[in-house]
Amino acid sequence: QVQLVESGGGLVQPGGSLTLSCTASGFIFSQRFMYWYRQAPGRDLDLVARISPDGVSTYSLNSVKGRFTISRDNAKNTMWLQMKNLRPEDTARYVCHTVVDGKYSWGQGTQVTVSS
Repeated sequence: QVQLVESGGGLVQPGGSLTLSCTASGFIFSQRFMYWYRQAPGRDLDLVARISPDGVSTYSLNSVKGRFTISRDNAKNTMWLQMKNLRPEDTARYVCHTVVDGKYSWGQGTQVTVSS
């Protein structure tokens, strides 16, 4: 059974930093693309970043480029999202996602609130 567990969210002031973690189990982590999505209240789910199975290729949403970094450690079955210079518009629930054998799997998410 695929499980994705996020952690690391919280309340941070504008300009602050947070690092989110996603720990995976139930599948061969090193063979899967991994994704961070986010959803703010009343808005659609947005793809924030994606990382290839070997960690070499990444994609980031334009609005977070230069501020957010996605990474992974296949030996630890873990993916991270380092977030710097956070802005109020980054406030959202951040969710870890992957696709295994054609099935979409999502974590419960972790809340990030950027506010003074």
